[in-house]
This record gives sequence, C-alpha cells and structure tokens, in this order.
Amino acid sequence: MPLNYDMPLYRPPSEGDNLIVQVTLGCSFNQCSFCSMYRTKAYSQRPLDAVLEDIGKAARSWPDARRVFLADGDALSVPTEQLVAILDVLHAALPKLSRVSCYATPANLLHKSADELELLKERGLGLLYLGIESGSNLILKKITKGASQNGIATAMSKASVAGLKVSATVILGLGGKSHWQEHIDGTIALLNAAPVTYLSTLQLHLEADIVTEFQSKFGEVFEMQDDHSMLLEQERLISGLNPPNSLIFRSNHASNALALAGNLPRDREKLLTQLQHAMEGEAPLRPWYMRGM
Repeated sequence: MPLNYDMPLYRPPSEGDNLIVQVTLGCSFNQCSFCSMYRTKAYSQRPLDAVLEDIGKAARSWPDARRVFLADGDALSVPTEQLVAILDVLHAALPKLSRVSCYATPANLLHKSADELELLKERGLGLLYLGIESGSNLILKKITKGASQNGIATAMSKASVAGLKVSATVILGLGGKSHWQEHIDGTIALLNAAPVTYLSTLQLHLEADIVTEFQSKFGEVFEMQDDHSMLLEQERLISGLNPPNSLIFRSNHASNALALAGNLPRDREKLLTQLQHAMEGEAPLRPWYMRGM
C-alpha cells in the first residue's frame, strides 16, 4: 500500500485485512490510564487535501477494496462536513466499498447532533468501535475515562437511533480484586440500558510504561486479577446481560484466556457451560506466550 502512515498505527483486529486511511493522528482525549496506544503522538486532524490524496493513492493500488477503517484514535472527532467529504470521495473512488468504520469516544457521539449522525450514516459510515471499558461510574473515574455510565448510554443510544452499528469493548479486570463485582455489575447495567450490535471483552494488560500512572490514578492499591478471576468476571457478565436488542458476543481478542463466540441472550447457556469447563480445568486456556494487545 503506497501510503506513508504516521506510526504507530492501530486498528481493531477485524480491520486487519482492510484499507486504513488516517484522518486524524493520535487520540483527542488520550488520558485513559490503562491505554498507552497514542502516548507518543500529539492529537491533530489531518488536512482534508492530504486525506483525499491518500484515498486517491490507495484507490489506484487497491481499486477493489471493500472495507475502509478511518484511523487514528477517533476519526469521529473531525467536523461533520469534512467527514462527509471523505466519505463521498471514498465511495466515488472505491466502487465496491461496502463498509466504512472508525473508532469513536462517548464524547465524539455526544458532540454530534442527531442530524449529523444520520447524515454520516447516509453517506456511508456504518460501524463505530466504542471502548466503553466499564459501566461502573467508580471504575470509569478510577481509570480517568472521561465519561459516565449515563453519558456512555446516551452516546450508544444516539448512534443506534441514527442507524449506526456499535461494536463495544469491555475490559475484564479493570476493577482489580477489590472492585471486580462493582465493575461487572455496572457494565451489565449499562449494556442492559443501551443497544449495541457487537460486544467484545478483553483482559486487562498494562504496558510497563503506564503501570505507575495507572496505579496512581486508581487511588488505592490495585491487585491484578488472575485468569480464574477473569473467567468469573466473564461468567457474571454473561449471566446478567439482557440487552435491549440481541447482540453478537466475542472474546476472541488475543488478550483473552478463553475465546468465546455467540449471540446473546440466545447462546447464554452454551457460553456459560464453556466457561464452567474452563474454570474446572476441562478446557485449555490460551498460553501466555500467545497473548497480547
């Protein structure tokens, strides 16, 4: 691909084989204590001309591209008129394009009007990756997420009303040994109040360069959950979920000890049985050397 990316470059696992176009650099918030993804970058919105030039280059090299991911951390922070221009050019340049997606933050969604979100959907934006991390106000504060349970629920509902699919992620282990039940119960309450299309879980992993910051912002001694405790969190989460709409559930991210897949609530009992087998040692867990963020 003849694009000169500003590194580091991140994308969801499901976007690994798709065309990536950088619309922003870094993350507009960049204060979550558990995340080190964009700490080496200052946030900025790339000039529209530069983005459109990249699209032209990519289209000449990969004219049959069907899916595009707009990077970096939260392309939805870009003014709506600029995003519309980008979407229009993408669809004109890539005749087989079927999906455009990007990361989003709760603040991004709250700052866009309902009309703006509907316009973006009409112009071809289809999927938003939203890291909710936790639904507990206590945990959200301890990880400096910059969002509340109510704010995240409102953001997800706005996206749903506009017809945008939301792929939400939850991080198991964020409450540590002291607050794991609060973490999971708050997350259940959030997901039972607002619709998402996809839900994925990750297991907490802290890069060495942010451990001290994470511990400091947490405000008390943080004890990391072990694999068995993470599986108990997963069991509690799945047991309590009664979402407003059926959702597609996955825990196949490389950080997870156990890969799960199903639809909720339809496959609840199947998933709980798989978890029980793993906790009883009857199903193997992913080896540590095969895990990563």
